[in-house]
Amino acid sequence: MLLITTSVGATRAFGAKVASIARPGELYALEGELGTGKTEFVRGFVNEIDAAVVVRSPSFSIVNIYDTARFPVYHFDFYRLHDASELDEIGFDEYLTGDGVCLIEWGTIFPSVLPPHTRPIIFRDRGPHEREIRFNFDLTGTGS
Repeated sequence: MLLITTSVGATRAFGAKVASIARPGELYALEGELGTGKTEFVRGFVNEIDAAVVVRSPSFSIVNIYDTARFPVYHFDFYRLHDASELDEIGFDEYLTGDGVCLIEWGTIFPSVLPPHTRPIIFRDRGPHEREIRFNFDLTGTGS
């Protein structure tokens, strides 16, 4: 599916919609150049679940954990990693099998670590106020 957003608010609203159907154990790989809306999507996703949680980019920490009433959200950023083996140091596999949802910015840098049920979301800049977002899953929560 293709979605065009024309504001930060619209990108966050898409994140909120995805959060409304998300279930523990799901993993979303967020792919796109810098400034295309990946972190804003995460802000909308987390805000939908718990408005009191402040989302920060995990660029330097690799993972931020947001404890919410529904489930934990594990927000990763693979951008600064040089090798998939670095994920072993933070126990990445345990997050994948945990009770939360994983949101991974730059998630396709290491495709070998992603499980088959990963849901990619591709962000693309279309100009000063437009973002193109591609995804291949059902937003109604009734299918995959």
